[in-house]
Amino acid sequence: MRNYKKSVAWQRADDLVFEIYRVTRNFPNEELYGITSQIRRAAISIPSNIAEGAGRETDADYARFLCIARGSLNETEYFLYLSKRLGYLSNSEYEKLQELVNRTFAALHGLIKIIK
Repeated sequence: MRNYKKSVAWQRADDLVFEIYRVTRNFPNEELYGITSQIRRAAISIPSNIAEGAGRETDADYARFLCIARGSLNETEYFLYLSKRLGYLSNSEYEKLQELVNRTFAALHGLIKIIK
């Protein structure tokens, strides 16, 4: 079994989730079951799929879970964009989160290339 906690992709995804939980505490209460729930669900899917894939037996299975994590990262990126557009995120919060998304994508993409 691979140690997912040593993966830079997992570490960056974990940092992204932490920041998303932090900023979404300030989202409107009426969004608790809307965008707040959706963005958190999408974000937490990134490191959890990396972790689950690391526990799989074959590189092909691992790569499949990494690709699922990448899809969740894209979904998270959209929810961040929408949150900014709706005025729930300031420009500086959005830019900081977008930088975390970009760094996570780069690490995840590199890991996928290595595994495949």
